[in-house]
Amino acid sequence: MLHVSDLHVGYGAIAALRGASLEVKEGEVVALIGGNGAGKSTLLRTISGILTPSRGDVIFEGRSLRGMAEDKIVRLGILQVQEGRGILTRMTVQENLEMGAYGRSDKAEIRHDMEMVFDKFPVLRERRKQFGATLSGGEQQMLAIGRALMARPKLLMLDEPSLGLAPLLVREIFRIIAEFKRERRTILLVE
Repeated sequence: MLHVSDLHVGYGAIAALRGASLEVKEGEVVALIGGNGAGKSTLLRTISGILTPSRGDVIFEGRSLRGMAEDKIVRLGILQVQEGRGILTRMTVQENLEMGAYGRSDKAEIRHDMEMVFDKFPVLRERRKQFGATLSGGEQQMLAIGRALMARPKLLMLDEPSLGLAPLLVREIFRIIAEFKRERRTILLVE
């Protein structure tokens, strides 16, 4: 599904990635583990089209993403939950989830998907009318993942989903990721 080959990416004269390659097959959960500054987030940002490689290529479902705009990459089915969550803090939980379905017109399926998110993250159902800013860090992470699921991505990329969370919430996030694996969702996870 996703093939990254010989990727070179830099920030000015500073090389962030040199020759990065990986493969993610449909239905797999692939974890990329590394220390701070190892280039993990840079890799995800390059796959998402936020950064442009100086060398190498990213192939998704047989199609090169090199030079493709971020919005086109999203329309192909690649979604990234970035480090730091990035929820809409002045919107309610429900409005955040509805934003994840932006561009979809299948109202019955959207309602079905929202129920699926609430089943996976019951605390979000309880807080559906609360503003994102009032949620704990773990709840915000659940909301960010739930919002991404509302878009029905083919490939979901999670950038350090456990960052800054209490151990109990880390276990909950990884329980959900294990559930995704059983459901054969395709995930690229960096920690």
